[in-house]
Amino acid sequence: MPTTTLTDRYVDAAMRTVPEDQRSDLADELRVSIDDQIDARVAEGEPREQAERSVIVELGDPELLAAQYTDRQLYLVGPRYYLDWWRLTKLLLWIVIPLAGLGVAIAHTLSGAGIGEVIGATVVALLNVAMHVFFWTVLIVVILERTGTRMRKPYEGAWKPEMLPEPRQRGAGFGDMVASLIFLVVAAAALLWDRFIGFVPTEPGLSFFNPDLWPWVFAGLFVLMALEAALSIAVYFVGRWTVPLAVLNAALALAVAVPALILLAQGELLNPDFFATTTPGADVGSILTVITGFVIAGIAVWDIIDVAAKARRGRIGRR
Repeated sequence: MPTTTLTDRYVDAAMRTVPEDQRSDLADELRVSIDDQIDARVAEGEPREQAERSVIVELGDPELLAAQYTDRQLYLVGPRYYLDWWRLTKLLLWIVIPLAGLGVAIAHTLSGAGIGEVIGATVVALLNVAMHVFFWTVLIVVILERTGTRMRKPYEGAWKPEMLPEPRQRGAGFGDMVASLIFLVVAAAALLWDRFIGFVPTEPGLSFFNPDLWPWVFAGLFVLMALEAALSIAVYFVGRWTVPLAVLNAALALAVAVPALILLAQGELLNPDFFATTTPGADVGSILTVITGFVIAGIAVWDIIDVAAKARRGRIGRR
């Protein structure tokens, strides 16, 4: 596996916020500029590793440099705190929105609301939470700017090369294919174990999923999983995710998730005998139903977005 240099990490980080049609040219330009500055320092007697670090330090935050390259104004909350605000906002959105949505869905389910009401309330809550995240983070940064207060950072306000992320993967390696195949095998084995043995030691044979879905529904699921395995192998031999392969991946993900969510909403995906018939048991069943729905939808959405991003980076890497 080739060694990733500090320059590789810096160029990759800088290009993440550059428009796609400019990335290839700007990446080459930036890399040449860095190499020239390193060579100049080495010619003066400075060790290459130290010279590379010195050049990277002088260039500063890669996102700020990328904004200067593309004339992108960082003025939503002022350039001084824009990058800090944007990084914090993205982190909060990834954490708070799923947790809030799950909490609202569970609460409405336990109150006896129908599936339509649960979905509607959850969507409204997600939009409301997103609005509040944006509002309060902007407000806090505006107050800091207007009062002249400086935010204390773990790196004392100075950008350092140690903060550079590792370059994002553009190709598809052998390890990715193996990991995907192992995941599919384990998932298939778990489904078979659940059907014929069960995961409850005190109730042998008690399955979590509805046994009435066997054999035809689960047979269809195994066919889709086999197609997923074939897709992973195809991606490995192609060497990267392409747009057609990403579209096929999205179709397979939706082919699994959409029917599963429909069955879950109709109360036909999970085994009713798995839960106790008492009121506390019913609450547990409702909670697990909501959690299962979020897991199914979350896996599908994450898979589609992740592969789409890899396909996009793959296009950039081929230019």
